Amino acid sequence: MRVDIGDGVRLYFDVDGIGLVPDEANMIERPTLLLLHGGPGFDHSGYKVGNLGELRDDTQVVMYDHRGQGRSDRRPLDELTLDTWADDVVRFCDALEIQNPIVFGASFGSFVAQRYLGRHPEHPSKVILASTAAHKDNELVVETFRRLGGDAAAEAAHNFLSDPSDEHRAAYREVCGPYYTQQPGNPFAASPAVLTPEVSSHWFSGESLTFDTRSDLQRARCPVLVMQGVHDPITPFPLGEEVVASLPADLVTFERFEESGHGLGRDEPEHVLSAIRSFIAPPETDTSPTA
Repeated sequence: MRVDIGDGVRLYFDVDGIGLVPDEANMIERPTLLLLHGGPGFDHSGYKVGNLGELRDDTQVVMYDHRGQGRSDRRPLDELTLDTWADDVVRFCDALEIQNPIVFGASFGSFVAQRYLGRHPEHPSKVILASTAAHKDNELVVETFRRLGGDAAAEAAHNFLSDPSDEHRAAYREVCGPYYTQQPGNPFAASPAVLTPEVSSHWFSGESLTFDTRSDLQRARCPVLVMQGVHDPITPFPLGEEVVASLPADLVTFERFEESGHGLGRDEPEHVLSAIRSFIAPPETDTSPTA
C-alpha cells in the first residue's frame, strides 16, 4: 500500500496486527508501533524476516519505506536529508491519522528517529533507538572492524567509508558483513530488500560525515529506550553510550546486549522482545486501598 504524505510524495507501508481489539462490549485500542528501517538504501523487509512482528500481540505494528527508498517514490537526491526523513514521520502519521506513536528506529532509522525527536518532541509517546549513534566516528568504526575481523575487514570498511563506490560497497558487504552479527553467516548475502544504492552513496559521501543529533536528543520530552550491542562494528558501543548521555537522565532507559553485534534481533531476539515489551507496557495502576 502507498499513501500520499503531501506534495505528491507516496510512501509504501504495511501493517501487522489489528489496532482495535474486541473485549466483550468494548473495543480496546492498541498503541501504534512505527518501525523506521536502516540503511539508507534498504527497505522495511528486514523487520518482516526478524521477530519484531511478534509485537503485534501488544501493538499495531506499522512500517514504511523511507522517501526515495524501497517501494516508496524515488525522489531527487538533494531532497533526501535527515530533516526531510524526520519530518516524513509526522507527515506519514498525519496521512494515516496515527496519534502518539511509539517510534522504533534501528541503525540509520535511529538517526531519523533522533532528528524527529529534536524537531517534533511532543509527537511520539515513546521512542526506541537500536544500534545507534548520534554522529559518525569512522576511525572508531574501522578499528572496531579490525578488532573483530582483522586488517582485511578494517581495510574494506575504510575504503567504503572514504569512497562509497559500487566496487567498495560490494567488497564491504562481502568482507565486513559477517561481523555485523555474532551468528554465522552474512546478513547482506541473501537480503529480500529492494535496494537503492544511489541513496546509500548519497548518504555516506554526504550528510553521514557531518550529522550530529546530540542537541536533538537533549530536546526529548518522552521516554526513550536505547538498545546497544557490545560487539557492534558500524555503530560501536561507545557511541550508543554517548546517545544515552545526551538524553535527559529522567527519560532514558539503557539496555546493554552483551552477545550482540549490529543486528540485535539476530543475535539476542528474546532479549530484544523482552526489553521492548517492558518499555512499552503501560504503568501498573495502584489498586491498594487508601486510608
